Amino acid sequence: MELEYDLLVVSAADAGDDDPLFQEGTAAFEAGDSAAQAAALKGHASAVVGYVSDRFSVSSRGAACRPTQVGDATIGEREGVPYANLLLDWTCPERVDEHVVRSGLFPDGEGYVKGTKTIVTYEIDGRSGSAALDAAKPSFSTAQAWYERFGEFFLLGAEHLLTGVDHILFLLALIAGSRRLREIVLAATSFTLAHSVTFMLAALGLVEVPGAIVEPVIALSIAVVAGWHLWGIWRRGEHAAELETAGRGHLSLDRAGWIRLGVVFCFGLVHGLGFAGALGIDEAWSWTLLWSLLVFNVGIEAVQLTIIAVVFPLLFVLRRRAPKAGLWATGAVSAAVSIMGLVWFVQRVSGS
Repeated sequence: MELEYDLLVVSAADAGDDDPLFQEGTAAFEAGDSAAQAAALKGHASAVVGYVSDRFSVSSRGAACRPTQVGDATIGEREGVPYANLLLDWTCPERVDEHVVRSGLFPDGEGYVKGTKTIVTYEIDGRSGSAALDAAKPSFSTAQAWYERFGEFFLLGAEHLLTGVDHILFLLALIAGSRRLREIVLAATSFTLAHSVTFMLAALGLVEVPGAIVEPVIALSIAVVAGWHLWGIWRRGEHAAELETAGRGHLSLDRAGWIRLGVVFCFGLVHGLGFAGALGIDEAWSWTLLWSLLVFNVGIEAVQLTIIAVVFPLLFVLRRRAPKAGLWATGAVSAAVSIMGLVWFVQRVSGS
């Protein structure tokens, strides 16, 4: 199990009424001392393991399996944040083909975090798969059908995009700056292909880029893509929504359209790293996890295409019936998105 260290210390100390764990663990966290962090977990193993085993369980045929800690907890790091690695061995009353896994780790009731999701990958007695658990669906059976497992990751992907304000703003910037349906379709496709590649490579542990780099670049990408349309309005005025007659080539894109497509693709590569980092998956290669990630990505794209299908036609009609109003509307959206992206960029670079 891989658990965020400071959250584990606070929750375990609170649940076990172990104030020394809180004092030692917090001091080690603030000092950034991984050796002291591991020592704090080792010195208070009963409270730590007790908290985890009470809230993460495995059962077979209704009978609880008994967890035993194997070795001492170690400290790892993900995007600059320390994580506690615990190895637990569950012993079940009898060997069966089906197990039920339940997680109630870090519930909302503790008041420290909200909306915790636990990603589980498993390989037990010939059955393998992955599942996403939260308060609404706290358990799963290893005998679940493949479509149930994939359905969970599809919904997780859809929810992830809907709650990711920065990615939605990036998409709105793409829509506002697209002059034709062909452009937004190509831009969305380019973005999809790019972030799909880096998302899966990062989630499968094949590529690793610090969040301190990824997050500011994502914010900057929002400002750049939105600013691109503002620059077009400043340069061409009322003709900004028209294609340039010179330099038009394949797919009916002019030179500006092709450059924009390349920029979107490059930024899409960075956004994929952001998707993987937000989801918190960093596991070794496995086909089971790969298929789950693909379905997660399909969920992202379903929401993305829905937003395009709703917003772009409205914008297209406005541009046709009232060109000036359409230009002002897209300009206002782009300006607001660009300012927000710059604010986020400054905040993420400064760490505030």
